[in-house]
Amino acid sequence: MTSESRFLTGPELVRLCDFLYRRTGMLFGESKRYYVDRRVAERVQATGALTFSAYFPRLLADHAESELLINSFTVNETYFYREEHQLRCLSQSLLPEIIKSKRPGDRIRIWSVPCSTGEEPYSIAIWLLENWRLVDAYHVEIVGSDIDTEALRRAQAGAFDQRSLSRLSDRLRDSYFQQADARQWHIIDDLRQSVKFSSVNLIDRSSVAAEGQFDVIFCRNVLIYFDDAARSLAAGHLHDAMLPGGYVCLGHTESMGRISVRFKTAQFEDAVVYQRSSDQ
Repeated sequence: MTSESRFLTGPELVRLCDFLYRRTGMLFGESKRYYVDRRVAERVQATGALTFSAYFPRLLADHAESELLINSFTVNETYFYREEHQLRCLSQSLLPEIIKSKRPGDRIRIWSVPCSTGEEPYSIAIWLLENWRLVDAYHVEIVGSDIDTEALRRAQAGAFDQRSLSRLSDRLRDSYFQQADARQWHIIDDLRQSVKFSSVNLIDRSSVAAEGQFDVIFCRNVLIYFDDAARSLAAGHLHDAMLPGGYVCLGHTESMGRISVRFKTAQFEDAVVYQRSSDQ
């Protein structure tokens, strides 16, 4: 993009990126100018503002508009049974450890954050129904959270295309989904209603704290978009959102060891995860 075609001036880009960082922890800058310019230009045009300088005060004052802008910057690349080895680890290793301190009928809380359009938390639900024989012996609560309110709306609707379902066998697809048309499948109501969804900002302590504490947290492929300070902040919030002895699963390129000393590395047959000490 040439300087003549840039939508934001240099100072405007700095102001906008600072706004996004303070609100989300996501780090943007000159190296991602095209990505930023295009999304901001779309929102400015949608509001009828003529310039960024006219749009920015509205962005600061209007929660709905800031929500729409943030939604446009989130990355929602996902599909069912993504990183399946962590699901195997959940049923074969993590849950057997967790129930050592629980009794049948006790609650087990699992959190998918960010959950994007819902494939991950629904995958957890399907996997446990298919692969954990004790799933009915405990009260399993699955929560999916994201900062992107449009992604959450789609997750709650439970409609998915063939690409999202491509990793599932025909049997699983036919068991847990109903075909709406040639391109779209709806998750069955019983499964859709078994997952709760909420809006959460990982760098906002009160937002995270409102969800309570969890036995297992899936927080995959989001910390890579943060700088060191935001990663440390988010890691602290995740730590506080875990029950003592709980586990967090990160993306395959992420390591909590490089972010926070408050977790210990736990090596299992199927995955490396990170644990909150039981005495913390």
